[in-house]
Amino acid sequence: MDSPSTSASSRIPGQPHQVLGRREAFAITVGIVVGAGIFRTPSLVAGAAPGELAMLLAWVVGGLLSIAGALCYAELATAYPQAGGDYAYLRRAYGPRLAFLYAWARLTVIQTGSIVLLAYVVGDYMRQILDLGPWSSSIYAAATVFLLTACNWLGVRQGTGLQNVLTVVEVFGLCLVIAAGLLLAPEGTALAATSDGEGSLGLVLVFVLLTYGGWNEAVYLTTEMRDARRWMPRILILSLIVIAALYVLANLAYLRVLGMGGMAASDAVAADMMRAVFGGRGAALMSVIVVVAALTSANATMITGARSVYAVGRDFPALAAVGRWDERHGSPRVAMLLQGALSLALVALAATALDGFRLAVEYTAPVFWLFFLLVGIALFVLRRRDPDRPRPFRVPLYPAVPLLFCATSASLLYSSLVHTGYGALVGVAVLALGGLLLPFIDTPLPPRTDSSP
Repeated sequence: MDSPSTSASSRIPGQPHQVLGRREAFAITVGIVVGAGIFRTPSLVAGAAPGELAMLLAWVVGGLLSIAGALCYAELATAYPQAGGDYAYLRRAYGPRLAFLYAWARLTVIQTGSIVLLAYVVGDYMRQILDLGPWSSSIYAAATVFLLTACNWLGVRQGTGLQNVLTVVEVFGLCLVIAAGLLLAPEGTALAATSDGEGSLGLVLVFVLLTYGGWNEAVYLTTEMRDARRWMPRILILSLIVIAALYVLANLAYLRVLGMGGMAASDAVAADMMRAVFGGRGAALMSVIVVVAALTSANATMITGARSVYAVGRDFPALAAVGRWDERHGSPRVAMLLQGALSLALVALAATALDGFRLAVEYTAPVFWLFFLLVGIALFVLRRRDPDRPRPFRVPLYPAVPLLFCATSASLLYSSLVHTGYGALVGVAVLALGGLLLPFIDTPLPPRTDSSP
């Protein structure tokens, strides 16, 4: 059992406390990733992949590349265990201005986009259960954002308690999909439709790696996690190994039942697979499980997203209102409300698109990969700048692994700009707006000491 490493008497008022154990951190990491699209993006991957083998290999490669990135983040998280995660690393490597731009992007594009694409997964599957008309997906998506924001506004224990329960249900649901497709479906079930397979392999990896996305969110909890320097590398790597195995098996199940064409044509691939195996009741059950899975990931994304908003609020006096930590509830409540409001605005924008989920993916991807690339480069910068800093975990095979992570991020940045739609341009435009704000941002506070979160 985890034991607190910080006594109540040593807690600093107005700052995060070490109240989370490795179980909660593991649940949040798995919950973000597994609910981030494995029940939805396989249809996009199948539509873009040139063949079955290429599609399956893309999921294997995605897992390996994600583990390479996790090794880089594990070193940064254990060397700089601060509440801001990527924000803290970027500030140390490049200075406060670029760190502010990242915080702006995370608030307006990365986290809000991730929350909204998950909310649309809820909407697409809830429509299978109870159709509210042509705006069903958008109505359900807005309700998801509102309710989860309210839950996390109440406090960290409410948010993480809900996370533990939801994670168990979503992993059970994914295992049910795998068992149904690989063990229970009769041979020859696959649908006759075929996929044109004319998409780019770069686009395939955009969708695959976005589905793996979210593992890095665990670093935002380092100051609230007991014994983070010891457990964070293990949580990041073990969670990705488990998730990669589940993803490959799930796609094998989809492929066996629906075929490439059936997968590509589906807006609710897991429900359609269960319908093919068990009929209408199976589809309804799967829809419920997928809704729970998407709620799990959206909830975890809200928990970590508000922490980065809080971190930048502490550093810039003009943004002090969002940098307040609510001592009683153990949560950055103002930051949580701001994040929820912006997510609702993006839900409204996505409602104007033919496919709200895909627009949210396109909106998020270029900005996401840009800052992933900058964090990868930051590892090299900080190794050179702080050669004597204690590093409880060091990336193996340095510099090959970080170079692989950087090259992957650069390639996916290019693909997400070239092969996606107008949603990507909107995301880049919002990032550029943050750049225009830089001259008007007041002088940031000095960097915090190593012992502060």
